[in-house]
Amino acid sequence: MPDTRVTGVAYRALRPYWAVDPLSGEGAKRYGGRFNPIGTSALYLALSPLGALAEYHQAGLPHRPQPVTLCAYAVDVSDIVDLTLPEGRKLANITLAEMSCDFRYMKARNQQPPTWAMAEFLISESKAGVLTPSYAQNAAENPKNLMLWRWGDAPPQQVKFIDDHEQLPKNRDSWM
Repeated sequence: MPDTRVTGVAYRALRPYWAVDPLSGEGAKRYGGRFNPIGTSALYLALSPLGALAEYHQAGLPHRPQPVTLCAYAVDVSDIVDLTLPEGRKLANITLAEMSCDFRYMKARNQQPPTWAMAEFLISESKAGVLTPSYAQNAAENPKNLMLWRWGDAPPQQVKFIDDHEQLPKNRDSWM
């Protein structure tokens, strides 16, 4: 399966609770997401700041924004399947319609979303993640997201949190 390399800056809008661990995939692991089944860690990033905010607010009501911490990450990741392209979807054996499924509805009814089956397949093929279109209703035109199952401090799956001035708290107690 041909791989895509993604380099540059990516963004993530965090609930303040997770700001002490901006590289955590624990929330996605606990609850599952569009491209990760429950029990599978995942790091969801957007390729633009507005895309990250749109993704964050899609789970709630877009007209009632909730507190958020917008973070930036320097990424240099390989082993990525580009699902924004027909070739990537063909290799992943998934359609645009399947990718846009109402995974929350399916999860609530104990059905496996097709995106979870795709994720399990790609993980078994040693893929680190996927480049995807955004499914946030309030997203700007053609936003893209980078979703990772594997990431670390060094290439080929390097994701470095950018906090040059050390502004985020180091632990949950520092919020108090």
